[in-house]
Amino acid sequence: MKIRERGLIIGQYPTGKHNCLTDVPGVKVGHITLHKKISEEEHACTGVTAILPHEGNLFLEKVVAASYVINGFGKTTGLVQLDELGLLESPIMLSNTFAVPAVTHGTIEYMLKNNREIGDTTGTINIVTGECNDGYLNSIRELPIKPEHAIEAIENAVHTPCEEGAVGAGKGMVCFGYKGGIGTSSRIVADNNQCSYHLGCLVLSNFGGKVEFPFDKYMGPFVKDKDVKETPDGSIMIILGTDIPLTDRQLKRIAKRCGIGLGRTGSNYSHGSGDIVIAFSNGLKIPHHYKEDFSQQTVIREDHPIMNEIFSAAAEVTEEAILNSLSQAETTTGRKGRTVYSLFS
Repeated sequence: MKIRERGLIIGQYPTGKHNCLTDVPGVKVGHITLHKKISEEEHACTGVTAILPHEGNLFLEKVVAASYVINGFGKTTGLVQLDELGLLESPIMLSNTFAVPAVTHGTIEYMLKNNREIGDTTGTINIVTGECNDGYLNSIRELPIKPEHAIEAIENAVHTPCEEGAVGAGKGMVCFGYKGGIGTSSRIVADNNQCSYHLGCLVLSNFGGKVEFPFDKYMGPFVKDKDVKETPDGSIMIILGTDIPLTDRQLKRIAKRCGIGLGRTGSNYSHGSGDIVIAFSNGLKIPHHYKEDFSQQTVIREDHPIMNEIFSAAAEVTEEAILNSLSQAETTTGRKGRTVYSLFS
């Protein structure tokens, strides 16, 4: 159940049809979830989530993108080139900290299979992978995620509303001492000509202690207080997608506003927290192969009034996506018999 179904409305802008990142036309999301015992003490409680910016060939039709590091304790691949060129040419992959190499490997295999020119008649490919540490519930040292799980997550990607909560990369995540994981939300903004655009957010929430969460602000009597375990500093991956035609510099400005939504939920960007935003626009696609030496692009003016609306919507959609990750996540038991409770159970 999303947070709105519990009666809590975040912000002023209308949501998309499903209040999901996949409301952005063309965007697909897929998960693969692992939840099984490895031994008496050890448990695979983890997964992979794939975000596909559009339904075409991502290498041949790149999208404009940017990243913004709020706090840099995370381990990622691909962000250096993404920021240098302002382009995304692969799915955005999410998993646990020690799974980054395996997920990157699997994603490379998938992209090579579907693009035989990569590394042969043209250049290499930049894979973007992000992570959070699910080691409280998941036996992270056992390395349960394999390259084939990344491929499965990509192949499972759909346009329909994606699952949320303790699924995919979110299976073992903990947020404010309660069960966290995958959450998503969307907004619609319009310009003066009443052209409507979508802005969607998907988070992998794994941050904060119970003392930081503003219960009175959000939940009041709806939530039963529980004696939760304090876990080490966690992280959050924030994926922001839109069909608004923007430059990579504009996307970075918008990505910065996601930190406002994160802060509203109570985060203090802890020392050991990797708080990272990856933003893309499929409203502006760049072909890998080109015939002309110059290109023309149509983007929204920097001083257009809609920019302030986009900034506000980015904060709103991030805040609500985080709350949806808490609202949708079910109580989960993992390694060493540890149990992390749902905020609402």
